[in-house]
Amino acid sequence: MKFTRRTLLLIAILVLSACGKEPLYQEEGFVFGTRVEVSIYGEEESRARLSVATIMQEFQRLHNLLHAWKPSALSELNTAFSHGKSVTVAPELEAMLREAAQLSEQSGGLFNPAIGGMVKLWGFHADEFKPALPDGKQLAALVAAQPQMSDISFHRQKDSIALGSRNRSVQLDFGGYAKGYALDRAAALLKQQGIQHALINIGGNVMALGSHGSRSWRVGIQHPRKPGPIATLELHDGEAIGTSGDYQRYFELNDKRYCHVIDPRTGQPVQGVEAVTVLTHGVRAGVLSDAASKPLFISGTGAWLAAAQQMQLSEALLIDTSGTVHLTIAMQKRLEFTDKNTLRKVAQ
Repeated sequence: MKFTRRTLLLIAILVLSACGKEPLYQEEGFVFGTRVEVSIYGEEESRARLSVATIMQEFQRLHNLLHAWKPSALSELNTAFSHGKSVTVAPELEAMLREAAQLSEQSGGLFNPAIGGMVKLWGFHADEFKPALPDGKQLAALVAAQPQMSDISFHRQKDSIALGSRNRSVQLDFGGYAKGYALDRAAALLKQQGIQHALINIGGNVMALGSHGSRSWRVGIQHPRKPGPIATLELHDGEAIGTSGDYQRYFELNDKRYCHVIDPRTGQPVQGVEAVTVLTHGVRAGVLSDAASKPLFISGTGAWLAAAQQMQLSEALLIDTSGTVHLTIAMQKRLEFTDKNTLRKVAQ
């Protein structure tokens, strides 16, 4: 078992200080089981501090709403599903579920928040991960049940929506969605407050607003096996970057690494991939940066590019267990590698 360390963040923010004191306010906290950072440029400290406080409160609200194994609106929904019952949900959670279902369909089911039961069996519904394999029969039963987002039904009841599931094995885990949703919420709140230049980092999912003074925000893509970034890039206004890796939430048993990214088709943690990074733009860039990396990771070296195209991503990369970086032409143009000798395979 290895714990997440500050030096092993998926994305390391690289804020380069110029001579003299810059109007840059930075604050960090801990939510969603990871470290979060908000940087605001060009505002008075008191105004920036107030804006960051608003963002941190919103992150905590979403954490409490979407927790998969502690009391929350999401866990209440999971309990209802497991008992074959329906439960009324708030419009916000309904919208999240509809969006997650749409993304799951687009990914061919590889992005699948309905497999929370599998994630739990592997021991990842915990703050610490024990090196132990799940019960084989229980896991096989869940795989056979094929829980998926399309099993969820929406029923209008006067002024509310009740959700149920045709499949009692559906257990929601928004670990691959919540951070991206929070990025989009943070960006919206900052804009409402008139903040034009900011960088929001939630455990490696990063979104940029405006710029860092006269230059773009520069971020690094964490090396999956070494401290520091494997590459850096400039992140422009409205862009987001997200990484899925096997190096934060994992355990090792008999010299084999088991990470939290589960293939819903087999119920097994994905092997052969160390990290996937995607760059997204436009509306819902945050959500897409979080959700879209999972289908690529699960698809592996043989099919990651097809998965990227299916998710309408032109800028993406995958690092396999040999350390080779597979990347699109568009992504290569954006990156500056820390080690010029890094082995790369550019998809044609």
